[in-house]
Parts: sequence; structure tokens; C-alpha cells
Amino acid sequence: MAEFRTLLDLTTAVPDEDAAIAHFTAIRWKGGAFCPYCAGRKIYTFADKKTHKCAAKDCGKRFSIKVGTVFEDSKVPIRKWLMAIWLLTSHKKGVASTILARDVGVTQKTAWFMLHRLRHAAVTKSFNAPLAGTVEADETFVGGKEKNKHASKRAGGTQGGKGKAVVFGMVERGGDLRMMHVPDLKARNVQGAIGRHVAPGSNVMTDEHTSFVGLQGSYNHRTVNHAKGEFVRHFVLHTNTIEGAWSLLKRQIVGIHHFVSAKHLSRYVAEAEWRYNRRKAADAARVDALIAGSDGRLKYKALIA
Repeated sequence: MAEFRTLLDLTTAVPDEDAAIAHFTAIRWKGGAFCPYCAGRKIYTFADKKTHKCAAKDCGKRFSIKVGTVFEDSKVPIRKWLMAIWLLTSHKKGVASTILARDVGVTQKTAWFMLHRLRHAAVTKSFNAPLAGTVEADETFVGGKEKNKHASKRAGGTQGGKGKAVVFGMVERGGDLRMMHVPDLKARNVQGAIGRHVAPGSNVMTDEHTSFVGLQGSYNHRTVNHAKGEFVRHFVLHTNTIEGAWSLLKRQIVGIHHFVSAKHLSRYVAEAEWRYNRRKAADAARVDALIAGSDGRLKYKALIA
């Protein structure tokens, strides 16, 4: 498989559309060719190297390598898709649709849809194992300052994230991150998320928010009191790791996109989580990983519904 550390390396390793399709096919069919309709394993490939046909008698459908993925029915060449994936996965804060449009030569509307398709691919379908060991849990709020909003959209007050979307997260020290958009910080949402993603018996570090009350027993729960200016105790009791993850998310939203709607927030959160969990991987490995996880079509009507 080709290795590339820069965008120039990618375009050199994949000089044309045929090479891009070959690279895409090698990753998607790493475990062997299969039909996206019936999962049949006997596949015929036509002379153009782009069209395939299922050999199963009860199927027999023709398809391209893009069918069954987020790239299905896209008129954008695979080579441009590879460039978009490299830009999205290689920059810590992602890339804006306006920049992607200029860099790969598509319209801004197309670039916006491309990026949302890639974020759809970045949503983790299932996790191999729960977080364990020492896990930090915390929340952050996403939304503009009340003073900058139109009077009709102000929720009133400046504390507790009023008028803002809530993102809850958990990170294993030295390990993976889990983030999600939640409706509120009620205990059932917060502790429900912890129960789904953190192994019982783990050390859980939080602040003193009331939503965490009741964790002790299932977990070794320890807190720091941010309200009193306490951010670390005994060198190990802190939530600084998850705060670092929030910093990356905020820089992505504020610095790159400037604004994201609550409707699509979960997609941006999934993108940040995906990139954080592959922070130690090489650029080429991240590109290949996103292609490998690209199953599942996303239609434009479903995106804007």
C-alpha cells in the first residue's frame, strides 16, 4: 500500500483516476472481493477495471467499488475524494468546506456534502472494548455568547450553558476518547453514557457536578472542585486530559467552522473523536482507515431533512 506524508506524496502516489480506484479497491476489498448487495464472494470484473458483477444467480447485479459506501452516486472523482480525506484527517482541526472547495476544485456546496459524508464514515459503529483504568469524564457547551445573539434568541443567564448545546465526553488516560451530543446534563444521560462506555471498577475522575453523584460503587469515583479553583490534587486527581480534548473540539468549531448547527453537531463531534483516537497513526494510515470504515450511504435529502 502506498505511503504518503504530504498531499504532494498522495498526488504523486496516486497520479490519476485509475490509480485512485485501484488504491480504493485494495483497501475496501482487503479481505477479498464481495458484492455490496448480497455479500457474495464470486465477482466478475469487466475490462474497464471499474465495473463489477456479482456471479450469484439470485443477484447478478452490476456495481462499482463505490456502491454501499458514503461515496455511492458521487460524481466527484475518487482521486479528489482521497485528497479530501487527507485534508480532513491530517489537520488537527479539520478543514472548512470553503477551503476544501478551493483546494480540490469543486463548489462549496459539493465540498460541504463531501465533508459530511466523510464525517458519516467517521462515526464509530461499535467499539472494540470499553474505556478502563483511569477515565476522565466532563462536559462542555457549544454555542455563541448570549451577548452576541439576537434578543429573540437569548436564553437568559450566562451560567450552566443556557442556550447552548451540551457535549459529554470520557477519555481513558493514554487511550481512546468518547464524545457525544446529549440533550442535557441530567444524571440519567451522564451516568447512562458512562455505564455504556466505561468498564465497571475503573477509576473515574470528574468535577463536582451533581450529575455524577451516585457513581461511587460501580466505579472508584474521585472529584476535583473547579468552583474553588482546584484543578489537580495529589498529582493524579484531575480532568486535564478531557479538557485538552475539549480544546481541540472548540478550536475545530470556532477556529475552522466558526459556527455549527445543533442539528449537525454530532457529526462534527464524531469527526473530532475519530481524529483524536488516531492521533498516533501516520497520515496515510488515517486516510486508509477512513476508507475502510466508509460503509453506509448518506443521501443529501437525509442530511438536510
